[in-house]
Amino acid sequence: MISSTTEMNRTYQWQPQPAAWAWVMRMVERACRVNGFLDELSQRMQEQTGTRLVDWLDHIAVDRTDTDDATLRQLGFVFNTGVNAWVHPGGLFPLVPRVTGRDTFPLRGLAIKVESVEDFVAAHGLAQQVEIVGEPGAALRYAVVTPQAALTCVVVERHGHSGWTIETPTAAQLEMLSTAARRFDDRTRSVHGCAEAYADAVARFDEVAAVVGRDRACDLFFAAERRYWESRNHAARVQHDRQRQLGLGWANHDHHTYRSSREHFAALVGTLEHMGFVCRERFYAGAQAGWGAQVLEQKHCGLTVFADVDLSPDEVAGDFAHDGLAPRAELGTVGVWCKLHGEAFLSAGLHHLECQFDFDLVQEQLQAAGVATMAPFTDFSFLRQAFTAGEVWSIDAEHLAQLVREGALDAAQADEFARQGARGSHLEILERNDGYKGFNQTGISEIIARTDPRRG
Repeated sequence: MISSTTEMNRTYQWQPQPAAWAWVMRMVERACRVNGFLDELSQRMQEQTGTRLVDWLDHIAVDRTDTDDATLRQLGFVFNTGVNAWVHPGGLFPLVPRVTGRDTFPLRGLAIKVESVEDFVAAHGLAQQVEIVGEPGAALRYAVVTPQAALTCVVVERHGHSGWTIETPTAAQLEMLSTAARRFDDRTRSVHGCAEAYADAVARFDEVAAVVGRDRACDLFFAAERRYWESRNHAARVQHDRQRQLGLGWANHDHHTYRSSREHFAALVGTLEHMGFVCRERFYAGAQAGWGAQVLEQKHCGLTVFADVDLSPDEVAGDFAHDGLAPRAELGTVGVWCKLHGEAFLSAGLHHLECQFDFDLVQEQLQAAGVATMAPFTDFSFLRQAFTAGEVWSIDAEHLAQLVREGALDAAQADEFARQGARGSHLEILERNDGYKGFNQTGISEIIARTDPRRG
């Protein structure tokens, strides 16, 4: 295990990958030229959801007339035998599998990732025209939308499955799948007894994972996390409805962000690692910022988590994700948010879900739908980020009084929160270009400060 923060961050020095990105965009543009359905879908994605076709790619299946191995290597791709496809370790790119035959999956062309193939087929009136491959409940299902096209359009849904083999679920797995969503939706989220609530989450996860496997259980768990967050965030409901009308769901998610108190941060990281996440880069923006973050990734599920916590300068050199952090009297932005609303993993829910969009276009569309956006906190050519205006949650008066008694708030702050509530969660708008997989540390520090509940 990497024990030094310097070593950890050196391992994950993400850089833009313009050559590989240009190749992907050429493949997308070519496919749209020869496949009318893809071209129309691309336009509808922009007009109805503010997203780009490239943001929804699961894979680009090629044969040797499209590109040779030497070219892919030159672009930075490497062949991964685990997923039997070319992958790009230096950036965020779709898989690039080789086509083995015209009628064998994967098929030459573009594959779009969706949350539900059935929803996509129904939304586009294709139920009588296409066959869904894979039984209901299978971890991998797909439908060939344009089987006769020179470059096909395939829609794919994955649930903790990164390969190409479709397995029929057993009767026991189907039974568990029918109840797993409710088990995760109903888990303990009390603001009191956080240790017991974490234990409850792990116990429920283990119960599901014992039947359907760890990766499928993780996929189900985070679907429940998105439902809970969406139930408490108007902007999320507006945008999800727009994406649902095209049968896409939240398959354009980029990362899920939790805010944690110091005393429960190690429990949060440990629970995520139990679900198959691996620690990636860490963030620390200096003493003035007063916060830190651990990025974690679950590759089989295509999930990334950004975990935020108040952090002191002397703690960044250690393994703050695992060693544990003692409570402290002085609260930063993250600590105050958790005091007001509870742990993001428990009662509060996700601080935000970040999804990939056409940055300018989606803001215009959301504004027309009554959803305002805060000023961008990252505006590079390869990475653009902004929050929707925060969802304001009311705070119980007795809870505020207790925070005053504890010294977490002063009486004036508590009175303001009692009258106006406090910002709870956001939808984050993100646009990635050049396959850039990282984050803007300075920009994140600025938005952390701007979302401090005490700033109003």
